[in-house]
Amino acid sequence: MKIPGLELDFAPLPAPVPVWHGNVTPGQWLAAAEAVREEGGRLVALWASKAIQSGASSPELLRAEAIFAAYVTLDGLFWLALPLAPHHGRLSYPDLSGIFPAAARMQRAAADLSNVHAKGMTDERAWLNHGAWAADFFPLLQPPEALPPVDARPLQDYAFVRVEGDGVHEIAVGPVHAGIIEPGHFRFSVVGEKVLRLEQRLGYTHKGIEQRMTQFEPLQGHRLAGRVSGDSTVAYAWAYCMALESAAGCDIPPAARWLRALMLERERVANHLGDLGAVGNDAAFAFALAQFSRLREDWLRGSKAAFGHRLMMDCVLPGGVSSDLTREQADAMLQSCKAIEIEVQRMFDIFEAHAGLQDRLMTTGRVEPALAARLGLTGLAGRASSQAWDLRCDHPFEPYNKLDVAMATHHNGDVAARVLVRFDEVFEALRLIQRILCELPHGAFQTSVVLPSHATVGAGWVEGWRGEIFVALELSADTQPKRIARCHLHDPSWQNWPVLQHAVMGNIVADFPLINKSFNLSYSGQDL
Repeated sequence: MKIPGLELDFAPLPAPVPVWHGNVTPGQWLAAAEAVREEGGRLVALWASKAIQSGASSPELLRAEAIFAAYVTLDGLFWLALPLAPHHGRLSYPDLSGIFPAAARMQRAAADLSNVHAKGMTDERAWLNHGAWAADFFPLLQPPEALPPVDARPLQDYAFVRVEGDGVHEIAVGPVHAGIIEPGHFRFSVVGEKVLRLEQRLGYTHKGIEQRMTQFEPLQGHRLAGRVSGDSTVAYAWAYCMALESAAGCDIPPAARWLRALMLERERVANHLGDLGAVGNDAAFAFALAQFSRLREDWLRGSKAAFGHRLMMDCVLPGGVSSDLTREQADAMLQSCKAIEIEVQRMFDIFEAHAGLQDRLMTTGRVEPALAARLGLTGLAGRASSQAWDLRCDHPFEPYNKLDVAMATHHNGDVAARVLVRFDEVFEALRLIQRILCELPHGAFQTSVVLPSHATVGAGWVEGWRGEIFVALELSADTQPKRIARCHLHDPSWQNWPVLQHAVMGNIVADFPLINKSFNLSYSGQDL
């Protein structure tokens, strides 16, 4: 397969989604990015490889082997590998942020973790290293058990971009917040109540998951993947298992595919219900929070009754799923879908008829479609700004290729549009769940995954509730026990956090919680 407009062939990976993998040269690295952009495609992820030894036993000679990028076009996903060679004592590669702005933070993270640098990039501030390790310590170049040495340096101020002018002042929010949300720092530059600029600093929840993955046996990695971001445990576990099954050339039973989709759609409904209530609450409509919290709690209890866990954690595993559904469980789920659909429709009518609520939502936090396309806004937030991408529709695999998924889109790009997309996705997910329950295949729901003895790669690609989850997995040659050589897990929040900064500009400070919640991005998912 070739990237349109680029004379370069890639090898297909054995996965249910169209994924191709291949090596490129530095010139082809940039040409590929430009070709994808010209075709209207997107950058999904950018990351560096694990450490390799470069000819001696000295730790200083450990270095990354390659930089990787994953792109999406209408033909599928392309996983590019650019082998790296030292140049003047520094590993570098051509900067992609001028072509895809979303690459900037990913490149900064790769520099912090693997000591690889985007040549020509203007912003080289540390992204994940908040001073927890020395500037010359790179976690992914160390043995998994190595801890960073104690660094007694004084704390360094982060070089936030300053806005100068009459009446301009700064408001610093976080990283510790008044509620129980995860830590993130937001630096507002304002005049009066109007926001001129917002700059984020994240990375406070960096946990070393990618390094920890290399200590896992491949058949156990799904458990850690499912804990990357607790609101997306099904999506991450499925993407990991898809990558492992791709690397092993394993085909799972039809019943397992349908049950995975059932759980994924239940996860989608649970998160949209919670966020619709929270958006209403941030617009001073506490009634919405009370009602949607009740509905979400009933929904989570239904997941617990059917799958043994409210969030369905550890229910997706290599080769299939942990359990089948009984007829009684399926019938109870069908009745729940019908009941909750009536209640969500009632709440939708209330939202639409509430003039005060609509006044808060409409035109607030708007992201114009042109800006969304340029910055790479993705997932439900992207679909609310005319970015019509949904893996379930664009590259459907079983069972989605039999369900005729209707994509929810809007063109206004404001909080109201993101709310409407959420409502539409709830109704569509409820329809899909009922179809799945009525057409669920009988038979085996698990199969054995036999790991290959040779080095191999696999990719997983799943449309989670927030957007597409991507997992790139590398297995090394046979060892006992076999270990993961590299596992990169990518959350759509990487693309969407920078766009939130633009969505807030021109709004008042008091609207930030509302705008922020309408995106509801993951801190943990991009702070691996």
